Formats: sequence, C-alpha cells, structure tokens
Amino acid sequence: MGRIIGIDLGTTNSVVAYTEGKSPAIVLSEEGDRILPSIVAFTRKGERLVGTPAKSQLIINPANTVHSAKRLMGKRYSEVAPYLYQFSYAIVEGPEDSLKISLNGNLFSPEEISAMILQKLKESAEQYLGAAVDGAIITVPAYFDDSQRQATRDAGRIAGLEVKRIINEPTAAALSFSLDLGGKRSVLVYDFGGGTIDISILQVEQEIIKVMATAGNTNLGGNDFDIMLCKLLLDEIHEQFNLDLSEDKLAVQRLRDASENAKKELSSLESTEINLPFIAESNDGPVHFLKYITRSEFENLIADKVEKTLQICGVCLQRAQVKKDDIQEVLLVGGSTRIPMVQAKVQEYFGMPPNRKINPDEIVAMGAALQGSIISGESRDILLLDVTPLSLGVKTFGGAFTRVIDANTTIPCNRNLVFSTAENNQREVEINIYQGEREIAEENKLLGRFLLKGIREAPKGVPRIEVTFNIDINGILMVSAVDLSTRNQKQVVVSHSGLLSEEEIEKLRENAAKYAEEDHRRLGVIRARNRLLNEIYTAEHYLETAPIAGDLKETAVELLTHARVISSGKDAGAMEALNADLMQVNEQLKSQQNRDKESAPAPQKPLSSDTRPLKIPAN
Repeated sequence: MGRIIGIDLGTTNSVVAYTEGKSPAIVLSEEGDRILPSIVAFTRKGERLVGTPAKSQLIINPANTVHSAKRLMGKRYSEVAPYLYQFSYAIVEGPEDSLKISLNGNLFSPEEISAMILQKLKESAEQYLGAAVDGAIITVPAYFDDSQRQATRDAGRIAGLEVKRIINEPTAAALSFSLDLGGKRSVLVYDFGGGTIDISILQVEQEIIKVMATAGNTNLGGNDFDIMLCKLLLDEIHEQFNLDLSEDKLAVQRLRDASENAKKELSSLESTEINLPFIAESNDGPVHFLKYITRSEFENLIADKVEKTLQICGVCLQRAQVKKDDIQEVLLVGGSTRIPMVQAKVQEYFGMPPNRKINPDEIVAMGAALQGSIISGESRDILLLDVTPLSLGVKTFGGAFTRVIDANTTIPCNRNLVFSTAENNQREVEINIYQGEREIAEENKLLGRFLLKGIREAPKGVPRIEVTFNIDINGILMVSAVDLSTRNQKQVVVSHSGLLSEEEIEKLRENAAKYAEEDHRRLGVIRARNRLLNEIYTAEHYLETAPIAGDLKETAVELLTHARVISSGKDAGAMEALNADLMQVNEQLKSQQNRDKESAPAPQKPLSSDTRPLKIPAN
C-alpha cells in the first residue's frame, strides 16, 4: 500500500510532508531542500523546469516563467484583468471568460501549472520515502471559494494524485499545533503567506478541532510587498534617470527579485543595499542603480497592508462572537509572518506574544500529513470541524441574493429552501448559484447555473421547487433542484465555465505523464553524466600520480578524450557505455599503481634525533 502525503501548495513556495510513526516530517528534495519554489519555466529550447531551476529563469526568461499561479486558480479572465501588470508572463482570455497562460507559444491553464508543481512534489516524496504515493491531502486558503477549491482538486488529479481531502491551511496548522497541546484552547491562526491572508479562530483540543469562524483575503500577501517596493524603485529610476522601465519585463523582474531579497534581509537587518548595475541603457550610456533602504522606510511602505490584516482579525472575532481577551494562543503561519513589523503589530493587537515555536513555512504541510495519517488509520482519530468561508445561495426575483447556507456554517452540511415560479405557466427555471456576502446577487461571485425543465403549468407562485445545497468535507458544493409535484430533478456539482471537464482533466493528465517521462529522461542523463564525470576524475588522478605507460596509458587517454566529449551531450546510453569501459580501465590503472608500489625499494629509516652519524676512519 502506498503512502498518503500532505502538501502545502503555496503561492511562493510549496512543501510536502509525511508521517513517521505519530510525528510529521518534511520531505527533502534530491538537493536536500525543504521547500520547493512554486515556479515553472520553459526554456528557449522547450525544456520544462520546476522549482529552484525554474526560479533562476525569472530574471533571464521572465516571459516564460510562471510564478504565483495560485492567484489564478479558479479565476475568470475578467477577475484578473485589472492585475495583469503584476505578472511577467502573458495571460490571455480563453473561451467563456476562462484564462490561459501563454508560454513559448503554448497555452496552459493555471491548473496545469500547479499540477507540474504537485507532480514534482510527488516525485520527491516517492524518491525520499522509497515507496509509491497513493494519495495526498492538499491545503488551500480558508477563504478559497468553491471554484478555487475545485481547481486545486483538478490540479492534483492532473498530477496523478488521488486527492483524499482538501483542508484549509489554518485548520492544518492547528492540527499540527494540537500535538503539543494539553487541554482545550481558543486559538487564532494568523496565516500570512505570499499570496493570501487567512484568519481563523478555532477551539483546539487533542480530539476535536472546531473552526469557529474564518475571514481573509485571497489577494493580499507578501508578494504585494515585493510589488510595492518594486514600484518605489521604478519611480526612483524614473526620477533619477528620466527612464520609464515599467514595460521592460527583464528590468522589472530584476527589480522584483531585488525587492524580494531586500524584504527578506530587512527582517534581520536595519538597512540593506539594492545594487543593480546595467539595469538599463540611456542616451548617456549604461544605467547603474544603487539605493539604500532602511527597515523603517519599508515598514512605512507596507503599514497600510499590515493594518488591513488586523482589520480582518477584527472581522473574524466578530463572526466568532468572541473578544480579543478570549483568545489564548495566536499562532503565526506563513513566510510573511517573519517580518518584524507583522509580529509586533499582531502582539500589540492581541496583547500577547504570538506563538512562533513551529516553523511557519512547514506547519501547514505537517498538519496535512497528520490528516493523511488519520485517514489511513495510522494515527489517532482527530475530528476536524471546518466551516464554509462565504455564504452560498441563489439569485431570486428582482436580482436579490437569497442565502441557502450562511458563512461559517460547519461542514459537511446540507441545507434546502423551497422556491416557486415568477410567471404564470412557467415550464422551466434557471438556478443561478452565487457565493458571497452582498445582498444583490450579481455583486457576488457566480459559481454556476443550470436549468430545471418540465415544471407542470400552473399560476405563478403555485409550483414548489426545492433547492438543496450540499457541501462535502472538502468544501466542494453540489446543488440539486426538484419540482415537488412532478419529482423532476436536476443535480450538479457546481463548476463555472473556466473549470475543467472530466475529458479535459484526463487529457491534461496524459500530457503531465509525458512531461514526467521527459523529466525522468533528463534526470537519467544527469545521473549518467555524474557517474561518468566521477570515472573521468578517477582516471585523470591515476594518470597524474602514477607512472603509467604503454598500451594501458594510450587506451586510458583515448577513452578520456572520448568521455569528455560524450559527457557534455545528452545521450545517457552512450555515457553509461563509456562509464563501464572507464571503470574497467580504472581497475587496471589501480592494479598497475599497486604493483608499482610493491616493487619499489623500501625507504630508508630516518635517523632519530639522538642518533650519532658514523665516523669514517682516516686513512
């Protein structure tokens, strides 16, 4: 039986974890890294890179390097159009307001890009654990809506994962935190990552974790700080050199990269230097940009955004109907909580130091792994009682939004309401499903719509149509409508036009498998090259340190010359064949060196310090 892993699919970085006995642990990549940058790149030669190798493409190849794909998951093109300037790659409109990412002339959905990251995490886990991975628990921001959750599940399926459960990131963090908890505690999870802010209030004890309320913003995170600092640098360059670099993708990406590094450095330093030589070309020659920025300047820049996170804390407290004084623990999650100002403001707001005992980058993945061990029966059963973050309902006569399930309702749940027709002899009704908190339906997010046909003719208001909303344990919504007089029924798993059909998922899964084959081929080349380079080094060492002559030396030199050429190519088979030949020659070189050592005269014993030299008698 394969393993179930826990995955924190992040905006900036992703982490995969597993359980060893009763404790969660982080999977290390082949390079020994604990986190994987959530970045996918396609080189000019068409090679796909994922993670750290892809991150190096951000500056030299920004148009074909995808970052922050999580911010696009489950979104329509019209939803992200106002923010396109934040992305270095092209986002284009697809059919029915869907969005696609254009890379090297090919179009990809955000789900495909996320699937490539998930596939890499799956491969790392299988290699690290030495076992097949059957399934995964994937975490999402608590404030992800139905479309975004379904998109995440689709990405997992494309990657070849059986998604056992989708759980909210703050809930996963609380689950990991509960391991060290003695009694019942009221916990607020402040989850501030690269792309999202989630606040959840939970009652946590060893057997039950109950979410009381959640609030958040899926478009506010540490990446926004990078963008703000980058904008500041662009303005200064414009002021100093009269240059507008906002349309220069290479320059902008260099500035974004420098902004991110400065943000990180200012978490431990009071000031830092941003030094970008040759950032652009002006009429006077190359432009070299240098700026010193202090922590105080950075904090002034981000202060409003940090204040917004505290306002979200207030909303969550109100929804949970608790006061600040009722909170016993504040748990910091996400890389953006490393910023000193964030820590200080949270401590000031709640009047207590936040809990920072667990690595904020890893706690979510570890909680997901624990949930996997609970599902597989390996760990004690902990009941997770999560909530739906936003209200769900339908559009009724006049465009009003009628709630069927209120926000912060514990899931899974099932609710129904009875409606009627708005016109005489109406034979069909359109069910428009929305998610949000506005009173006007169209001000909320449209999740989907469907027709219920075959209603018996009757005066308006007479037919009784029961609409049922069902949210499963993953937070995925199913809606059904039934005419109570005819029992005619229609049931759908809600998905908007931008999401993927079963046929599309299957096709994309096949494409992902092809990429996996290509990745394995490239990995085979890398490993074969490393083995060959090791034998080349060994042969060179023998030739340099031992007096090898004759046919053996001639054979070794000839093989070395050929091996150096082959090692720079991509033919793994040729490398393996040469590796085998070189291994044989190296054995002969080793034997020759050993024979030379055995036949050499024994060295004279040196005289000790108290030995007197012999005197030669005089003639």
